[in-house]
Amino acid sequence: MHRLNERDTLNWTLRHSLRPGDIGYLTYLHGTLYKHEYGYDTTFEAYVAAGLADFVKSFKPERDRIWIAERNDRIIGSIAIVGRPRLAQLRWFFVHPGYRRYGIGKKLLKEALEFSRRRKFETVFLWTTYELDVARHLYIEAGFKKTRQKKHKVWGKTVSEERYALRL
Repeated sequence: MHRLNERDTLNWTLRHSLRPGDIGYLTYLHGTLYKHEYGYDTTFEAYVAAGLADFVKSFKPERDRIWIAERNDRIIGSIAIVGRPRLAQLRWFFVHPGYRRYGIGKKLLKEALEFSRRRKFETVFLWTTYELDVARHLYIEAGFKKTRQKKHKVWGKTVSEERYALRL
């Protein structure tokens, strides 16, 4: 785990191009940390891997974008927009626990929403789970409204999934 003490200055960079290994490492980070933090099983990792693979295979720069936050050439966060006609889905929003509380999540979300506005999407939507309190707070702070909720067994446990949407 990468931890910073209070005196450390957090120098990090943001890029929006994929490099070899990024998809595998993002999948790994999601799989291991969601297991540790929320008890999700390996089917969650498979879900992330499948979605990221589809994203890469169907990527179109005029509608899709991924942002990778890095510190010392290590991925510490990500977010993506998967575009559809008039609609954008926000996916793979993640900040490594050792780098939370430095504004990285807010910056990632801001970049994704600015991209969506420039691309003239009408609505951005996302699916999250009730357990992700900090992310949910950021979504609500940005103006997202909960539009749906469903409770079901997935990823090795009963999960309350929530859909949020923001009209741009």
